[in-house]
Amino acid sequence: MRINDRLLTVISNAAILLGIALGIFGIVRGGSLFLAVGTAGIAMKARHQRKFELYFPLVIAIALFALAIALPRGR
Repeated sequence: MRINDRLLTVISNAAILLGIALGIFGIVRGGSLFLAVGTAGIAMKARHQRKFELYFPLVIAIALFALAIALPRGR
């Protein structure tokens, strides 16, 4: 099954909103992971455009994901 751009946008925006909500309530690691997934989804929408619009946000999403995994437990 192929995901079209509209479904990808809805899922990515939902993941970003969930990540922000988790971050507000103190679950920073989970919020960062959802933000990274949402950012990667938004970046994948640009796969038919120029390379910079795809790779730069994708690199940022991967870096955010790695940072979220490397965060120490805050409790």
